[in-house]
Amino acid sequence: MAGRSDRLGGLGRVLIAVYIVLALAATFRSVYQIIAKFDEAPLAYTLSAVSGVVYIVATIALIKRRGAWRAVAWVALSFELLGVLVVGALSIAVPELFGHDSVWSYFGRGYVFIPLVLPVLGLVWLSRSGTGGRA
Repeated sequence: MAGRSDRLGGLGRVLIAVYIVLALAATFRSVYQIIAKFDEAPLAYTLSAVSGVVYIVATIALIKRRGAWRAVAWVALSFELLGVLVVGALSIAVPELFGHDSVWSYFGRGYVFIPLVLPVLGLVWLSRSGTGGRA
């Protein structure tokens, strides 16, 4: 009865709220880092800026999540998860590559691993919400 007909649901609200916070944190952090000390760790700060943009796009797509926005949400969350996994693994295997931590370094350790868990929860939520609206 309540299942997928629920417009947003508790998990959806929490996901969107966390995405908003992460989008703001990652974006403002990267802007400061790029302006103040880009030469210290250009790859790390660029990756933080990319993560901020991905979080902004994911937030908007999760809020709208109908039509083309649903596809954008799938792509953004999948890209985010891939980014966290690749950057996380590289930051362990080749830490000198980065200079400083990015949002996705060490699988989001600096953000209490939220960058690792969030896209998984978001993809699960997307798969369970609105699956009947494709036709």
